[in-house]
Formats: sequence, C-alpha cells, structure tokens
Amino acid sequence: MDHSAEEPVAGETKSIVVERVIPHAAEKVWRALTVPHLVAEWLMENDFQPVQGHRFTFRAKPIPGWSGVVNCEVLKVEPPRLLAYSWGNGSESDSGLKTIVTWSLTPEGTATRVRMEQAGFRPQDEPGYKGMGGGWPRILERLEQVAAGQG
Repeated sequence: MDHSAEEPVAGETKSIVVERVIPHAAEKVWRALTVPHLVAEWLMENDFQPVQGHRFTFRAKPIPGWSGVVNCEVLKVEPPRLLAYSWGNGSESDSGLKTIVTWSLTPEGTATRVRMEQAGFRPQDEPGYKGMGGGWPRILERLEQVAAGQG
C-alpha cells in the first residue's frame, strides 16, 4: 500500500535540533547542564544526577494536556561532551510523549558548540513538537546565561 505525504509511515518520527555557539569553555557549559540547581535556572526544577541509569524528574506548572512532570532516565554520560536522557515515559501527557534528549558539546577555540536534539516525536505528539520546537532556542539562550555565571 502506498502512503501519501499526509499518512506517515508506521514508526516515522521527527526530531528538534537546536545548535548554538556559547562563548564559554565546555566545562562551564557541562556544569550548567549537570548541576541540579543550575539546571533549575535555565530549564526546570529537578533531581538530576549525571549518572547513567539515574531516574529523575523535571517539574513545572501543569498546563492542559500535561501534568507538569517529566519522568526521565539518564542514558549516557561522557563528561564534558555528551549527555543523553529519556524525556517522558508516556504517562505525563495526553499524547503519551516519550522522546530522547541528547546534548553534544564540541569545543571551538574558547567557545563551545552546543547541539541539543530531542528525537522521537510521533504524529500524535505534534502539539508537543511545535511547542518544544519554539521553546528550545529560548532555553539554550538561558543555558548560555547560566554558563556565563560559572566562575
């Protein structure tokens, strides 16, 4: 059976990718990505620990269709260059959103190229895809501000 452009192939997903060059060393950016009180400054309250297998939550004010909680698990930690975690377990939102967020840090002279990819958006996750797609660039701006405050 042929699939038209309106009918996604089973298993087809989309990703959000945002890149930003932050004028700080990778170690400063890494701290902002992995120290819980710093993560709270640019993203959400959390009980994050940069340990593979650690289960944690992000917490914010609930909105219609979302509980305000994101249940996560650390999947990969390679300081100070790679961090990946699951984003959601399907229980927090009406769509059952479950994605993977991967942070890659690449030194560029005295700066760091930060690449954030949130992968795994299904067709039923389109509202989350659109909302997060608009939100991540602003979140990376805040990450840069928090990294700048690290001594």
